[in-house]
Amino acid sequence: MQRLTIDPLAPDRTIVEAAAAMLRGGGIVAYPTDTLYGLAVDPRSDAAVARLFDVKGRDSASAIPLIAADVAMAERTAANGFGRLEHRLAAAFWPGPLTIVVAATPKMSAALAPAGTLGVRVPAHAVARGLSAAFGDCITATSANLSGRPACASAEEVAAALHHRIDLLLDAGPAPGGAPSTIVELVHGRPVLRRPGAVPWDRVLESVG
Repeated sequence: MQRLTIDPLAPDRTIVEAAAAMLRGGGIVAYPTDTLYGLAVDPRSDAAVARLFDVKGRDSASAIPLIAADVAMAERTAANGFGRLEHRLAAAFWPGPLTIVVAATPKMSAALAPAGTLGVRVPAHAVARGLSAAFGDCITATSANLSGRPACASAEEVAAALHHRIDLLLDAGPAPGGAPSTIVELVHGRPVLRRPGAVPWDRVLESVG
């Protein structure tokens, strides 16, 4: 595993581009988000996604969330785009720890979305957004840990847990930690809580009226 130190507020473009190149080559990159450290692969590649499941020891029936560099990129993951309420949620909470579940576009690996849907968000972390932007598309955002083990909030924890299993670790110091992102899905025009998290549910309800 290669480990590169990167500024969390002003990430070096050369380092970010190197990480994006690693993803294009089928590699696995650990990187910081506004909650915890995550694992990125190319979500369009069946081989890369299969390797991600293997590295984590994750059940293949589990969906893998994505992060995007901006709202426009996030909307491209949705087979039917965003509706009015998805746009209201994005405006209220992005960049930030709210994941919106959408119908998955066919360009994404089917293994990411066994039920036909996937979650996407724009994180409030310059390294995470920069990596997605340099890659040119969404990247996976599953937690950087072995399935069933505690999530990692620091590069040291990631290195200890996954040292021989991943290709690159972007060390931006401690991530904020705390609760993971809140996951919400719009079903028949109404928000449904799929996982409680960092954004309180009452704030979600207020944002959509």
